[in-house]
Amino acid sequence: MARMLKLAAANAVVLFPRLWTPVSTVRTSTSLSSCPGAGPVWNLGRLNHVAIAVPDLEKARAFYKNVLGAEVGEPVPLPEHGVSVVFVNLGNTKMELLHPLGSDSPIAGFLKKNKAGGMHHVCIEVDNINVAVMDLKEKKIRILSEEVKIGAHGKPVIFLHPSDCGGVLVELEQA
Repeated sequence: MARMLKLAAANAVVLFPRLWTPVSTVRTSTSLSSCPGAGPVWNLGRLNHVAIAVPDLEKARAFYKNVLGAEVGEPVPLPEHGVSVVFVNLGNTKMELLHPLGSDSPIAGFLKKNKAGGMHHVCIEVDNINVAVMDLKEKKIRILSEEVKIGAHGKPVIFLHPSDCGGVLVELEQA
């Protein structure tokens, strides 16, 4: 068992080198008062959504609604983010269908590389986004914007650099 844990830890360092911390310093949900000298405390919440970039928003919307029978919202343009979004409610989480709004959209660039579309990012809720930002910067995790922005749900969000997150673009959203 100990050998398996060492192997798992070694693999984690390779996949997520910026996230490696000795086992004795792993962050828990204890309060600051019980940990003198501890850094900021914040906690991950639930998976909010998985975002899918799509080349044809209406076709994708129809697939999830008519073929899979999901509860599908109406398209919402978000010019400040360069996208139109449609949320697909799955009960325990959501999917966010993303389509470029203009040629400068980050989704337009993604679709140039991935003509059929595909998974763009995952969004995880946090209980305190401002503390999370400070803590992640201290841990040398790159954040893709200078400051927190308001996302599609009207809540503060940030995006973490995929190279620091095992190749996955991670969005953190204030719960």
